[in-house]
Amino acid sequence: MGVLGWTAEVQAQPAWPTKPIRLVVAGPAGGSADALARLLAEGMQQELGKPVIVESKPGAAGALAIGDLMSNGKDGHTLLVIQGGAVSETPLAYKVHYQPFADLKPLAQLSRTGLVLVANKDLPVANLQQVVAYGKSQKDGLSFASYAAGMKGHTSGMLLGKLTQMQMNHVGYKGSPPALTDLMGGHVPLMFDGLATSLPLIKSGKIKAIAVNYPTRIAALPEVPTFKELGYPQLAQAGWFAVWSRPDAPAAVQQKMRELTLAHFKRAEVQNRLKEMGMEQGGSETSEEMMAELKQAYEQQSALLKSIDYKPE
Repeated sequence: MGVLGWTAEVQAQPAWPTKPIRLVVAGPAGGSADALARLLAEGMQQELGKPVIVESKPGAAGALAIGDLMSNGKDGHTLLVIQGGAVSETPLAYKVHYQPFADLKPLAQLSRTGLVLVANKDLPVANLQQVVAYGKSQKDGLSFASYAAGMKGHTSGMLLGKLTQMQMNHVGYKGSPPALTDLMGGHVPLMFDGLATSLPLIKSGKIKAIAVNYPTRIAALPEVPTFKELGYPQLAQAGWFAVWSRPDAPAAVQQKMRELTLAHFKRAEVQNRLKEMGMEQGGSETSEEMMAELKQAYEQQSALLKSIDYKPE
């Protein structure tokens, strides 16, 4: 379609927004996705002059929030904030009622982040080499917590065990808070967790950081090495949060949200707030590039889950 035809199509679409916009968050109030959604809402309200309501819909590994988008998102007044793992991880770990590569479309990244291997503060280790040596000295290896079975926090621990030939025993939790409570209490010695939830505990000395699963060092933890630096490039995966729409939402709405989001998250004050959360500015990849990346991550995660004979819950 030529430029004139595209312009005519955009002009034929109803004005947007015509009512308050809902940003549905696949996570609890106060969590990473919620905080990012509120940052985005600030920029949207400034630019669009309409109320933006952030609604937390935790549970079912994001399926509740995705269901809301699928039911209400056709006109572009309901959007979703969720991690890319909703496409590349969740459908492999749980039985979901959506088609990940057909029902969702990422419009723009909000932030990029990784996982950090954290340890109980009293565990007699100070670095990854000592973790591996200590784990091999234990008759039954080491247990590690994750925020959800079948997700990256789980498979990262199993992969570390394979790469180091150390026995790693998984203990799954429903979310980071209970897992971190048990980590601090000494009930489990290790955990792969997101930076947003672990960072305050690391900074206060309640737990200690061993290494980050991310391509580069994290600005909020400059002294903590990456697994790649330590000889394990297989553990160097970046994750990201994005704002998503239904694929059939109006094209003009999708484009406007992408441009607005990328511009707002380039602002210095927004980037500073991301750093405080242990995150970095998201990339500028297109929807197609993001989905291609997620398809590759999906295949990698699928292979990892098959290698540990994991069955979806």
